[in-house]
Amino acid sequence: MGENRDPTITNAIDEHALEERLARLRYHLEATGELPIDRRSNRWLGEAESIARDLATSDLDRETVARRVSKISGLLAEVEETGHDEADQHLAAARRECTDLLES
Repeated sequence: MGENRDPTITNAIDEHALEERLARLRYHLEATGELPIDRRSNRWLGEAESIARDLATSDLDRETVARRVSKISGLLAEVEETGHDEADQHLAAARRECTDLLES
C-alpha cells in the first residue's frame, strides 16, 4: 500500500495565482449548479461548490486549502457524469483544477 500523506500546496505557486485558480474552481462548480443535472450528481457537486465558495472567499493557510481541495476532489470522484454535456465539461475542468492545485 502507498503511504498516507496529507495533501499539500507548495509555495511554488504564488498567492495571486492560487487565488485565481481557486476562483476558477469555484466558477466551474457554480456553473454546474446553473444546469439541469441528475439529483445524485447535484448533491455531490453542491457540496463541492460550497467548499469551493468558502475557499475562494476566505483567507486560509495552504495546509487548510490543500485539505479542502482534496475534499472537493473526493466529492467530484463520486460523480461519473451529470447527464448534461456542458456540466460534464465543467466537472472535468474542476477535476483538472483540483489535480493541478494538489500537484503544484
